[in-house]
Amino acid sequence: TLVYLLTIEDTVSLWDCGEYITAAYKLEVGHPPGAPLFMLLGRLFSFFAAPENVAVWINSLSAISSSLTILFMFWSLTLLLKKLVLKHKTNLSSGDQIAVFSAAAIGALSYTFSDSFWFSAVEGEVYAMSLFFTAVVFWAIIKWDEVATTKNADRWIILIAFLMGLSTGVHLLNLLTIPAIAVVYYNKRYV
Repeated sequence: TLVYLLTIEDTVSLWDCGEYITAAYKLEVGHPPGAPLFMLLGRLFSFFAAPENVAVWINSLSAISSSLTILFMFWSLTLLLKKLVLKHKTNLSSGDQIAVFSAAAIGALSYTFSDSFWFSAVEGEVYAMSLFFTAVVFWAIIKWDEVATTKNADRWIILIAFLMGLSTGVHLLNLLTIPAIAVVYYNKRYV
């Protein structure tokens, strides 16, 4: 979060960022489909800003969304790697835990400093928040997979549906998680 906040754009960058920042600040509708959830959260962040600093505050919304994306990516990687290691063992040794956490940290940090993700993280554009929702939904389906046989496991499915509904108020990118959800669900229920 600190690295992203230190490198955010202090004004607007090219393409749609100026439109999104202005529309969020004035609580207007941007180009279709409008990104209403992003506009509402951007307006909430702009409450803390003087008019000349609105761009910084809305850009910081993207920075925070991106850092949370990395956090959920790290958690997803640890769950997947733990599942992979436990295929061959009954429990994780301390060496296995170090390996799992190290591999997950390397994977998440590699994505943190990648070009395209970095540029989305430091500008007032919908992609950072959209990737946040995608990471949370993917993490939630992996968590559901862990507890699918327990009594209240379906609440994870309800959470996923709720998050996917919210995410369409930012960008339709999250719909790309539906095939992954279907594969995990099918493998857990029918294989």
